[in-house]
Amino acid sequence: MKPKSPPKAAYRTVDARPSRETMIKPGELVDLIEVTPLTLADRRIYNQLLENAWEAIEKPVLHVIAKSDLRGSHNSNDRIGESIERLMAAIVKVETVWDGKPAVERVQLLGGNIEAARADGLFEYEIPPRLRKVISNSTVFARLQREIMFALSSKYALTLYEMVQKRGNLRWRSSEKFTLEAMRGVLGVPKGKLTSWSNLRLRAIDPAVSEVSALSDYMVEVHPIKTGRSVTHVELRWWRKDGEATGQVERALQYASTGRRARAEGLVETPVNAKPRPAWLDRTGEPLKQETYETARLRHPGFDIYFVEGEWRTWMQGKDAPRDPDRAFLAFFKTYAEANPI
Repeated sequence: MKPKSPPKAAYRTVDARPSRETMIKPGELVDLIEVTPLTLADRRIYNQLLENAWEAIEKPVLHVIAKSDLRGSHNSNDRIGESIERLMAAIVKVETVWDGKPAVERVQLLGGNIEAARADGLFEYEIPPRLRKVISNSTVFARLQREIMFALSSKYALTLYEMVQKRGNLRWRSSEKFTLEAMRGVLGVPKGKLTSWSNLRLRAIDPAVSEVSALSDYMVEVHPIKTGRSVTHVELRWWRKDGEATGQVERALQYASTGRRARAEGLVETPVNAKPRPAWLDRTGEPLKQETYETARLRHPGFDIYFVEGEWRTWMQGKDAPRDPDRAFLAFFKTYAEANPI
């Protein structure tokens, strides 16, 4: 009698190799729930730290990266320090298995680190032991395209993109249901914000779906599911684009200005509940600085930045051009946020 072959070991996430265009992110760090909310910049920087450490990410070693690699288009290192401190303070809940049963593990995202004082210096950091164990045991991952990661303009869009990339290659599955609270938690919606389904959909889900559908390889939908008269669950659906739609993605990614997301949204149907961005938005008035968008996102999390910009430019029509458009936009945003709380 022929002896049975030993069961095939599960493919480990740490064995997956990044490419020139893509990085690997463990699935457990995609569907995590933030106890401490993070910003878009925080999430991007954290993905870069994971990528930089990938070759030895499960080992108790120190990792080093140039601060200029984390700084992106910004000239100041202030944003890096602020993001690092939020990442060190961040506690997240990760779904795991303990003694063969589902469990929730709470871990810190980033361990001790040291930052050189020089602007062109280095940043040294470590991955916490418990998180290294989670990553070492991971067998599911998302392959993220760096270009898309930096093109997406909100943390909700980046998170949704990661969720779809984690699930996109599942052969017999093209949808997944979440409780409304679970979806809110995975997206990182701050407590007390976007408490109603209508606000959550208008301010977070619809803009994220439009952007991910426009810039990624997948079309995405999020459908509400009611229990009685209230929305209690949502169903996330995804499917890979055909060749023509993929060509549209490539053209959309060629836009490098801060208005790229709004132009990309023109490739997909405008959400029913979202007010369309004015067609003249990208050719009227002086363009805003990237730092202005980042400041607006930090001050007013949960708002669709480009939607508010459209409201501002509409309001500005017929008025004298401001001396400092960036300050004028931020002042308008403050007033708008106070009048339209979420």
